[in-house]
Amino acid sequence: MYFACDEHISLAIDMTVDEQEQAPVVDKIEEEDKSLSTACSFCENGAIYSVNP
Repeated sequence: MYFACDEHISLAIDMTVDEQEQAPVVDKIEEEDKSLSTACSFCENGAIYSVNP
């Protein structure tokens, strides 16, 4: 699973497709869940999406 900001969502999707050879499930992180301070898997920005295989 990857967490991604707006800048890195395409990278997270591409990496998941390369690894799993199928389309991932992309979920937007809800406002109440953002309080957990989940960081993007590729930078230090806050994550907006979770990308699941």
